[in-house]
Amino acid sequence: MDGLQGKKLRWAAMLAAAWALVQSNVAMAQDSLADPQGSGAIVSAVRWLQGTLLGTVATVVAVIAVASVGFLMLTGRINWRYGATVILGCFILFGAASIVAGIQSTASAGY
Repeated sequence: MDGLQGKKLRWAAMLAAAWALVQSNVAMAQDSLADPQGSGAIVSAVRWLQGTLLGTVATVVAVIAVASVGFLMLTGRINWRYGATVILGCFILFGAASIVAGIQSTASAGY
């Protein structure tokens, strides 16, 4: 009984994998990098937000945050885990564009 059940599970897994391959080609055909019609206001708002988050003011605030958290970590006034979270958050915030570019290049190399 175990051998037959194992064969059924393998066939089901192979069928599911084949179905996923067929469906992924359909999804990729619908993928478009162009902005949809009527999204101009949304796109401009998101670009403004990106400029604000990655602009000069955000850079100055991040430098002050990392310096103060680093000082507090060195003097023992703040938990190292919290300090590392603040510093890692700054890396993720300012490296978001390259992180997304890497994910997109990995995803595009897959098909």
